[in-house]
Amino acid sequence: MRDILSDLVAEQQFLDQSLQRIPIKIWDYVTPSKPWTVRDTIAHLADFEELAADVIAGGDTIKTWQTATDLEVLRKKAITKGRKMRPQDVIEWWRGGRAKVVEPLSHMSSTERIEWIDGDMSAKTFATFRLMETWAHGLDIYKTLELEVEDTPRIRHVCWLGWKTLPYAFKDHGLDYEPIRIELIGPGYSRWVYGPEDASNRIKGSASDWARIAVRRIEPNETRLKITGDAAEAALKVAKAFL
Repeated sequence: MRDILSDLVAEQQFLDQSLQRIPIKIWDYVTPSKPWTVRDTIAHLADFEELAADVIAGGDTIKTWQTATDLEVLRKKAITKGRKMRPQDVIEWWRGGRAKVVEPLSHMSSTERIEWIDGDMSAKTFATFRLMETWAHGLDIYKTLELEVEDTPRIRHVCWLGWKTLPYAFKDHGLDYEPIRIELIGPGYSRWVYGPEDASNRIKGSASDWARIAVRRIEPNETRLKITGDAAEAALKVAKAFL
């Protein structure tokens, strides 16, 4: 757990520090995830950290999300709340929520199960989801701020999650899943490999491209990923490492 939690905190702090240097007016600039603004994005992150903290603490707020017929309605509540707050207060809301997640996770084993919106998962995977969401929404904010941000080795967690969730993504699109081997080159020429060695379906290339495909921030035709097999081709279209 130490490795993933250290990277989770680093990812959150990097985004936090980036927000400290921007004029207040930019908080209401619309991000690529229209119609969300920078303010809306941090409000969403804050809301989900609070939800995660409540789950870990044994609360039942998650049941509202599990039984909701329209999750977007619940997301909009956080957006509305954030729009009534000063930017610094939104940041403090987010900081408070994420602290209440990381601290208890640090006392859990990596295999301990945690309930979430679409089923339960290990504590390690849960922490990875928090990092992925911070990173993905961070991409939207950095683009809005016109900041050039280089990927770090932390991206490997997003890459792994993108591969791990492929069976669910295929099922969500009514497709049969076949094992897929993903071979990636990350920052500093790191090599990360996921999936069985004998898989006939393969995706090879940049970790940056695959991670952005996994969080739906780019389209398949915007990557230089090399694919082999029909399932691999479909994976670029349906991969989605988030709810």
